[in-house]
Amino acid sequence: MLGSGNKSATPGPKEQKGTAAERTKDPIRRLGILDNEDIHVMMQGCSMVKVRSLRWQKTRSLKLLDDGLTVWCETKSSRKGESQQTFAVTEVDCVREGCQSDALRRLSGTVPDEQCFTVIFKGSRKSLDLMCPSAVEAQRWVRGLRFLKERVTCMTQKEKLDHWIQGYLKRADENQDGKMTYDEVRRLLQMINIDLNEQHTRCLFKRCDKSCDGRLDHNEIEEFCRELMRRPELDAVFRHYSSNGSVLSTAELRDFLGDQGEDASLNHTQNLILTYEFNAWAKEKMLMTQNGFTTYMLSMENDVFNPDHAQIYQDMTCPLTHYFISSSHNTYLTKDQVTSASSTEPYIRALNQGCRCVELDCWDGDKGEPAIYHGHTLTSKVPFKEVIETINQYAFKASPYPLILSLENHCSVEQQAVMAKHLRNILGKKLLTKPFSDLPLNELPSPEELRGRILVKGKRHTPHLGQLGKNGSFASFSSSSEDDQTSINKNTPKSDPAKVCSKLSLELSELVVYCKSVSFRGFESASKIPPDEMSSFSENEALRLIKDSGKLFVRHNIRQLSRIYPSGQRLQSSNFDPQEMWNCGCHMVALNFQTPGEQMDLNQGRFLPNGRCGYILKPSFMCSPTSNFNPENTGGGPGHTPTQLTIRIISAQQLPKINTEKATSIVDPQVLVEIHGVAIDKAKNKTPRIDNNGFNPRWNCTLSFQLQVPELALVRFVVEDHDHTAKNDFVGQFTLPFTSLRTGYRHVHLLKADGSSLSPATLFIHVKVSRRGVPVKSVVERMAMAKEKK
Repeated sequence: MLGSGNKSATPGPKEQKGTAAERTKDPIRRLGILDNEDIHVMMQGCSMVKVRSLRWQKTRSLKLLDDGLTVWCETKSSRKGESQQTFAVTEVDCVREGCQSDALRRLSGTVPDEQCFTVIFKGSRKSLDLMCPSAVEAQRWVRGLRFLKERVTCMTQKEKLDHWIQGYLKRADENQDGKMTYDEVRRLLQMINIDLNEQHTRCLFKRCDKSCDGRLDHNEIEEFCRELMRRPELDAVFRHYSSNGSVLSTAELRDFLGDQGEDASLNHTQNLILTYEFNAWAKEKMLMTQNGFTTYMLSMENDVFNPDHAQIYQDMTCPLTHYFISSSHNTYLTKDQVTSASSTEPYIRALNQGCRCVELDCWDGDKGEPAIYHGHTLTSKVPFKEVIETINQYAFKASPYPLILSLENHCSVEQQAVMAKHLRNILGKKLLTKPFSDLPLNELPSPEELRGRILVKGKRHTPHLGQLGKNGSFASFSSSSEDDQTSINKNTPKSDPAKVCSKLSLELSELVVYCKSVSFRGFESASKIPPDEMSSFSENEALRLIKDSGKLFVRHNIRQLSRIYPSGQRLQSSNFDPQEMWNCGCHMVALNFQTPGEQMDLNQGRFLPNGRCGYILKPSFMCSPTSNFNPENTGGGPGHTPTQLTIRIISAQQLPKINTEKATSIVDPQVLVEIHGVAIDKAKNKTPRIDNNGFNPRWNCTLSFQLQVPELALVRFVVEDHDHTAKNDFVGQFTLPFTSLRTGYRHVHLLKADGSSLSPATLFIHVKVSRRGVPVKSVVERMAMAKEKK
């Protein structure tokens, strides 16, 4: 978009019409999708049927708009705002063919499968179930949306910025004549979240208005945008390393890469010039211009998150107990714990996020088929069979490593047998039904050994523990997969006869391998039980154990798996702080994935590295059987590596408006940096606020933190809209482990509250790490120094 060109003579009416048509195609051409036939069909529009149930089916017209990334959906309801009439491709999580949603699955057989598809959105927005007039049109839209989604994923930061500003230019041009008056420019500035003073805006407008006619044409608008989107802070970095201020020599670029903690070899440096430099002369001379440097700095190569950690890089051959495992609580619920719907959708979302332990609360259902719901509440029910079918389909799409099904079993023996049958028949060879060896178990197998397998976590009884009944069942004093206290906390009344004496099906019991649920009887007795027995703890019980016996809890978690679940008082599906549990080496810290907020940000950050596979190798000091690590007293002990972290918050770019209903509302951003780790490391610091500028606020503010156990620390960047009279509004955040943080000048790509991208919003920062006063640049170097100290 930000090209240059000489101003031509004013075109005539016909030329103006042609020019407008060309401008309409500009975004499509820039996206490289002009020749895609599916896109052309989508732009022409299609009449479809929006489906919610057998009785609720409404005709809707869908059309891809001129920007190539927004779909307009006609609705007759006057109550719907403009934002609800459209959706952006960037909001789409996936597109499913056929009857693959809860609503369409219930209608299977009554609607043509090949004519249906579902648009699944990120976050809390309801999915869109649609039926096309023909299978051909359905395929066009499915392919087209998937193509656009893939294209967006591959867009560079510069392309995202260009498309972002183009969208606002089109909206600000009220009469759509392709030119912008001063008032339209002021409107544009309000839209993109910046409040320039009148004098500066008029000065910039006049400087770009070469024709002096009070309107900016296409080339003048591009020049205005170039001026607006300049990055003086990037220019300053460039000039610091450039001896002549106009280009970087190969040697100067190598100096910069060395200071960044990057590969500064000649070969890597020359490859960067060939990749990011567009000036033919500079490329031939192996030089990098200011434009090339800016393009490089905006690329993902300068993301704050270490790209080497985006793949599976950790040792996956250690016992399961050596890993943190991404875990979900009451996975089936869509919202609160009392009245919300139970569905297969939350399982899909959790599994696609790399979750490796999902929960199934199983109760007797109608017609002999067990159901999943939150017992003794008003939550709806979802068939157990449907959930297992969904898990079978999505279990290993995001991660190849073992998936654990945490069963809360409240079913009769008869329906437990049905559960066992569905597990075997649907999951097939994926289901682990017996240990790898008949020999006594010294330690649990590794994620690598269990790759592609599904494990059942629940009660397992043998004849010497329970008496075999005539119908092939065992007498048991708890049908729950967790300890007695768990069942009480999950609203099971004390008078419930199932709690007094229930039975466990032999068929279901046999499927519990390596994850046998037992009541916790204290650390002394726990050290004598086999490693395939595990306990679950409520958050309050876990916190008490951490405070009273932190060192013993750490050692317990080296050999035995533990699962922590939220208090039964969290009726609104709120979450506890998972960091406190990770500090003690707890493996399955189960959170309500449906509830966005700080706790889920931390969970997403914790499991961001290692290819987001849902398994993170714990620090070595939490894996040794003789470990003396105590999260409540870390001074001088294992893992104690005093580290200075200095973060300079330089600027932010393209922060979104919070109050979109008020055109003149501009954010007053401030940045918070939080450290989440052991108690002594917990810290928070913030920048001052910048008034009325969400477009390109600049702070140049330095924040410092002293870390004692850096290997457990998470760093969370939060941007808020400052408010004098009420609580600050959340704008965006990004969380990552300290061990995945890169030093030097970096961009932080912000996320929304639901964890999806806030593109193109970023922070520009500088990171410095030092130990004993010595700067440490790379993660490898930091870890090497830590090992030397030990």
